[in-house]
Amino acid sequence: MRINMQKPTALFIGHFQPYHKGHHLVIAGMTKLAGKMVVGVMGKKEGKERPFSMEERKDMMQRALQADDIIPMFDVNFIEIPEFENTAEWADKVLELVGSVDKLWSGNDEMKALFEGKLEVQNISEVPGINSAEIREAIKKGGDWEDKVPEEVLRHIKEIGGANRLK
Repeated sequence: MRINMQKPTALFIGHFQPYHKGHHLVIAGMTKLAGKMVVGVMGKKEGKERPFSMEERKDMMQRALQADDIIPMFDVNFIEIPEFENTAEWADKVLELVGSVDKLWSGNDEMKALFEGKLEVQNISEVPGINSAEIREAIKKGGDWEDKVPEEVLRHIKEIGGANRLK
């Protein structure tokens, strides 16, 4: 009997507005259990709730992952994903876009339900005190947020004037 020792390909989907240390911990954890990681970056529309463009978010992630040698040591691919529509058809479209994946990593109950039966689901927990909505609100109000994002993300947000988009 031959046993498949190849590590699975994992999918992690989010808006990453902005990419923060909680997201970073998930991807670092994926490197221990997955052979390849596909990061699905959702949505193109921008505004107060989504101040960073698709390219800016991918750049933030790449910089943070390179700084910790996750890129290039591990196979990480970024895919643009259409906005979340909460339908089985949306999940099928995502799977067409991302290609062959084995496992979804998610802490979003709706997302997990959409992929149930299509992929193995790895539940992830939110890091207490770190989520994108709270970070955007802290930026808007001049609160404490800088220690909640990787250093490279902080630098990038400052370089592009991203904090001003929320004020």
